Amino acid sequence: MKNLFKSILFAALLAVNSFAYAATGTPHVPDSFLYDVISGNIVKTDTFKCGLTTSAYTYNRATHTKRSDITNEVTGTGYTAGGQTVTSFVATNNTTSHKLSIVVTPAVWSGSTTITARNLFCYKSRGGAASADELVLIDNFSADESSSGGTFTVSPITIEYTHF
Repeated sequence: MKNLFKSILFAALLAVNSFAYAATGTPHVPDSFLYDVISGNIVKTDTFKCGLTTSAYTYNRATHTKRSDITNEVTGTGYTAGGQTVTSFVATNNTTSHKLSIVVTPAVWSGSTTITARNLFCYKSRGGAASADELVLIDNFSADESSSGGTFTVSPITIEYTHF
């Protein structure tokens, strides 16, 4: 059993070096993500939520592991602190191309007025304290995105891990 765990951990660590991203911004995965998956803290059937931050938030991949590490969350009509449940969180294992793909389709904030965001953050929602919610990803838009009397939408984000 111990050797099986080491093999899985080694494969996961190799996969960390082979991310491929496709999104509107630049997605980042916290260093803690794979550990949380291997530890069973994050599974694909969990409830996931996404929220938005302003440009004043500075992401730290090594130390930002929980929702409580997120600062400068946006405010505005149509937006609720802590974000919304994502519309889709799908993991697919492709044995032909030897890739695991995780596609996150974030929540849509309809009827939003004057929301300006620079980052999207997604996390496993445990329904309690922010210090218990594991971060899954941060998507940096590279520039402020705004809505004014409309819908704030973030394009789906794909994270791929290549199997070795």
